[in-house]
Amino acid sequence: MEEIRIDCSRQSAEELKLAKEQAQLLFRLNHTMPMTEEYDMLLHRLFPDIGEGSIVNAPLTVVRAHNVKIGKRVIIMNGCLMMSAGGIAIDDDVQIAANVQLISNNHDLDNRMVIACRPVHICRGAWIGAGATILPGVTVGENSVVGAGSVVTRDVEPDTIVAGNPARVVRRIVPGESR
Repeated sequence: MEEIRIDCSRQSAEELKLAKEQAQLLFRLNHTMPMTEEYDMLLHRLFPDIGEGSIVNAPLTVVRAHNVKIGKRVIIMNGCLMMSAGGIAIDDDVQIAANVQLISNNHDLDNRMVIACRPVHICRGAWIGAGATILPGVTVGENSVVGAGSVVTRDVEPDTIVAGNPARVVRRIVPGESR
């Protein structure tokens, strides 16, 4: 996966205008009564690419919301942080618990005004536990589980449970198996 580099000190007037609009939309969303028409309207303005039946709970922090794609029937609980300069794709039927961080960009060590970006992809049916952090370039495989408080630095295979810092495989999920 190719890294994209953005020099934040050289943003165009158009990019700065979009950032301002999104910051103001986010502020309004975070201060609007949930489960109202106004909340839904603001949510769809902030995330134009959000699937039917998806729920995003405030408060929410998102930078570059236009780079976030949210599938159908996704649940994102309170306190989610999305640093999405590199792009964040959340497929259908994903559950994201409270205080999860989805981070698709990081600062360059030599020039901190430059951010290095790689996409984050949360595949269908994945479940991200409370307080977990998903770092740039990571794909969480279909039907996988990331344990609460985990820091995911590498891709997670489908049907796998990972936990810890850094996250490591706990076990494989056998489809149809119930625990």
